[in-house]
Amino acid sequence: MLIGELSRRTGVNAHQLRYYEAHGLLEADRGANGYREYDENAVLRVKQIRHLLGAGLSSEDIAYLLPCAVGETPELPGCPELLAAMRSRLRRLDDQMAGLAQSRDALAYYIDAAERMGTDSYPPFDDADLEPVPA
Repeated sequence: MLIGELSRRTGVNAHQLRYYEAHGLLEADRGANGYREYDENAVLRVKQIRHLLGAGLSSEDIAYLLPCAVGETPELPGCPELLAAMRSRLRRLDDQMAGLAQSRDALAYYIDAAERMGTDSYPPFDDADLEPVPA
């Protein structure tokens, strides 16, 4: 099938499909006309990629895990190498979430402090460009 058909059947745009191919996640043969030609397994592969991306895995992580994936969801065997890769990604996500929580708390603090000070102590702003209005 051509890339347009794969896109239609998976709901993934052609640009993303080419990205998957460039990162070794998806394979295509080239026809005599130079067009990408995908086999029927490409539909399942794209669905697996989408599920793994949805789990927060990077393209690099997915390239490592994908050869072991079975089924659309996909299921992954519990071998030590795959578990280590997934645990590593989970730690990175936890670190990112902690950083976001810290940023959120700091922003909430600044908002609270600004609200307590009141609007009289700040120069008025022009809503159009959020620049202080000259006095």
